[in-house]
Amino acid sequence: MPKHLNMNGFVAPSGPGSAGWRQDFRALRPDYAGGSIVNLMSSLVLGLGGDATGHEPLALLPPEEVRDYRQVALIVVDGLGDALLTHLAADSYLATSRRGTLTSVFPSTTAAAVTTFLTGLAPQQHGLTGWHMYFRELGAVLAVLPGRPRFGGVPLGQAGIAVDRFFGHRPVFERLPVPSQVLSPALIAHSDFNRGHCRPAAVTGYASMAEFFQGLVDSLSRPQGRRFVYGYWSELDHIAHVSGPFGTEALTHFRQWDACWADALAALARRGDTLLIVSADHGFVEATPARTVRLEEHAELQDCLVLPLCGEPRLAYAYVRPGRVRAFERYLGRYLADVLECQASETLIAQGWFGPGAPHPRLAERVGDYTLVMKENYVILDRLPTERPLALQGVHGGVSALEMTVPLVVASR
Repeated sequence: MPKHLNMNGFVAPSGPGSAGWRQDFRALRPDYAGGSIVNLMSSLVLGLGGDATGHEPLALLPPEEVRDYRQVALIVVDGLGDALLTHLAADSYLATSRRGTLTSVFPSTTAAAVTTFLTGLAPQQHGLTGWHMYFRELGAVLAVLPGRPRFGGVPLGQAGIAVDRFFGHRPVFERLPVPSQVLSPALIAHSDFNRGHCRPAAVTGYASMAEFFQGLVDSLSRPQGRRFVYGYWSELDHIAHVSGPFGTEALTHFRQWDACWADALAALARRGDTLLIVSADHGFVEATPARTVRLEEHAELQDCLVLPLCGEPRLAYAYVRPGRVRAFERYLGRYLADVLECQASETLIAQGWFGPGAPHPRLAERVGDYTLVMKENYVILDRLPTERPLALQGVHGGVSALEMTVPLVVASR
């Protein structure tokens, strides 16, 4: 089970009165020993007869259980934190098949976690650690998932970069001895990121919730042979960012998705050979303007940095100018100690926050000199002149229990 750990006393529970439950801001370390999404992928790969990923199987879903089924589907609902199922939608159809809680990875964000789903590796090994990342080999900061330079420009593929060699990952689908199908939003189905991480699976784009579930049912209704289906649903995450993770719009969308899930299971009923798993990459905390730190208002701190902050608004990587380390630390201690925890990035790597085992050869370059871990539901923003001001209602990437815990839903048909 997940273990609650404090980073230097980082404990501050509170919550929105309208939600009727308390946000849990305790720091939660990923349970890479058998309780995280990394371990889920190990169980699925081993259960499907594939090559080991190097990580322990998931205690809640051993490989032996997966082996009993001819067809296996994993649906990743971006942003579906465990709190939504356990506190706000405990009466949902999805919740009736909830087996337990998993942890995400560190940081608890899509770029890191979806790469884990698609490679079976922890960020310690795959080396993708946030939305904005500095790639020394390119001499640039990229928005990783769209594969574009942060200041703007063409994606990696259009720049002539072979994305499979650039990322250097072995996709989980290459580990499997069975055919694979990927269901992805049409806008990103054949993106550079997907082309680098979905081979040799057959990738199908969808444009609506109805198309997604029809594609899922069709993929699992073929009469012969084992197969693995990976489905990715992104819209809940988008709504949570724009309108808030625990509000009416997000909950209404989830209820619609839940009803379609029930219909899909009914369509697959009495087959006896299909295992369906639903999980997520991360959860959410609510964001407020009062808890937003804007680096443009901290000129002395900005002057300490050689690059804009990378990573995420909830967990940022700082690249500090030589000779300005003491000034950087002194400023944080004097003005921002109440809102963030500053950790040496090399210490977090050594302590296994990004995962167990030997690190990716470029991991240290990609997490900067220091990692700024935001407390409670604070965020920190460092905006480029080309970027519009952010006014997010929901955020993720930090180490709170809300962001770090995701559900494990298991259903068989």
